[in-house]
Amino acid sequence: MPTTVTSDDRPIATALRQQEREVLSAVGCGLGDEEIAAALAVPEDTVAEHLARILAKLGLRDRAAAIVHAFDCGLVAPGQGPRPARPASRTVAVPVAGATPALRVSLLGPLRAWRDGRVLDLGHQRQQTVLAVLALGLGRPLTRRELLDDVWGLEQPAANVVPVYVYRLRKALGDGGGPAPVIEHGPRGYRLAPGAVDVDVARVEELVAGIGEAERADDPAEAVRLCSRVLELFRGEPLAGLPGPLAELERLRLTERRIAVVRRKARWQLRLGRDAEAIAELFALSAEHPLNEPSAAMLMRALQRDGRQAEALAVFERARRSLSDDLGVAPSGVLRRAHQMILRGDEAGPELGPA
Repeated sequence: MPTTVTSDDRPIATALRQQEREVLSAVGCGLGDEEIAAALAVPEDTVAEHLARILAKLGLRDRAAAIVHAFDCGLVAPGQGPRPARPASRTVAVPVAGATPALRVSLLGPLRAWRDGRVLDLGHQRQQTVLAVLALGLGRPLTRRELLDDVWGLEQPAANVVPVYVYRLRKALGDGGGPAPVIEHGPRGYRLAPGAVDVDVARVEELVAGIGEAERADDPAEAVRLCSRVLELFRGEPLAGLPGPLAELERLRLTERRIAVVRRKARWQLRLGRDAEAIAELFALSAEHPLNEPSAAMLMRALQRDGRQAEALAVFERARRSLSDDLGVAPSGVLRRAHQMILRGDEAGPELGPA
């Protein structure tokens, strides 16, 4: 059998064509014919034909022998997934300052990814969750154990599926054969390559930091503008439908982050005298989150400030009923104090309480 030799002295068959080598890599990762066909964008019959030729060319008995051969020749590395059919450069490209990555990942809604404006197919939900966890890591390497814990929790798979999912995601996110993968693997684990991906959660953190700077500079117009930019990034429930313990925790955290930004924006709108805009946003927020007492209290105070006492009292009554019906609890101090303020006819200040 004709062979060549890699730098670590393991033979790789030269009798195979490029796509046959890709099929052998995928077989080594444990993918079925249907999954390989989807990854390579070829018919399933073509995959079967490639595999038959691979077995004949390499003198292998069956698919199991092909899996062993893929590891033996270095096309697949244990715990690391497939290796490129050709040696890849070890140099990681440094993004040009100010350049926008071609790949965008959005977690603030159902998980979505785009490359150069084209929507990418990210596979099934558990595979999407692997990408979401890597994106939430914001460049921090995650070990295989961390990924298993974050994606599967206590119901962990028997097989070593992490490298398989990473392989599939690399194919899905691929940049047309560039020298550096979007998902890197090193001694400390997997991570998204720095500068290669624009993640909306990272942009939210940058904008929130800018809001803090605007508030410290007492620039309400800039604070409102930055709050609006944050809220534009949300497309629905964060990480909607994704399974796993980390997705569940982040769904709650990011939802609370959005609620806090809406209230922050309303506070500065009221400071600017834009009461109608603030009240409209607070009404929408209370409708989305009827059990959120601070939001209801803020809306009540804004309505009282606008001379709409009856509407403010109606907001309290709706919140009281929701808390009683859904949670079996009475309103907390924050809602009761707002209610008493309205009954006394007190004027609400422009900021409606602490930030």
